Amino acid sequence: MAERAARPRSDTADARPGPDRRGLRSIGGLAGGEGPGGLDRLIHGRMRLGIVSALAIAERLGFNELKELLHATDGNLSAHARKLEEAGYISCHKSFRDRVPHTEYRLTPAGRRALERYLDHMESLIRATREER
Repeated sequence: MAERAARPRSDTADARPGPDRRGLRSIGGLAGGEGPGGLDRLIHGRMRLGIVSALAIAERLGFNELKELLHATDGNLSAHARKLEEAGYISCHKSFRDRVPHTEYRLTPAGRRALERYLDHMESLIRATREER
C-alpha cells in the first residue's frame, strides 16, 4: 500500500475565499449558554419567553390566565414557571379564593433585567442580519 505524502500545514487561512465574517460577533452568544453577550437560555424557549413577556406587560397574572394566554397545559406551565421562579425571574404567590387555590405570578426586577438583556441581544442580531444584506 502506498503512503500519501503529508501535506505541509500552514498557520495562515486557506487561500480560498470564505464567508464574510463581519457582524458575526453580535451573534456569538447564539449557540452558547449564558455568557457575555449571549442569549439567556433560561428564557429563550417559547414558553418561558412567553411567561416573562406576558408578565412584563401585565403587573400580575394568575395561573389560569397565563395558561389560557400561552395555550399551555397545567404541567407544562407549572414546570416552566418553577424554573423561572428558581432563577429569581418571577415570583409566585399562592392563596385561596372562596376555598379554591389561586396562584399569581409577577415579574421580578431580576426578571425584567434578564428580559431587557435578551431583547437587546435579539435586536442586535436583527440589526447585524439586516446590515449584511
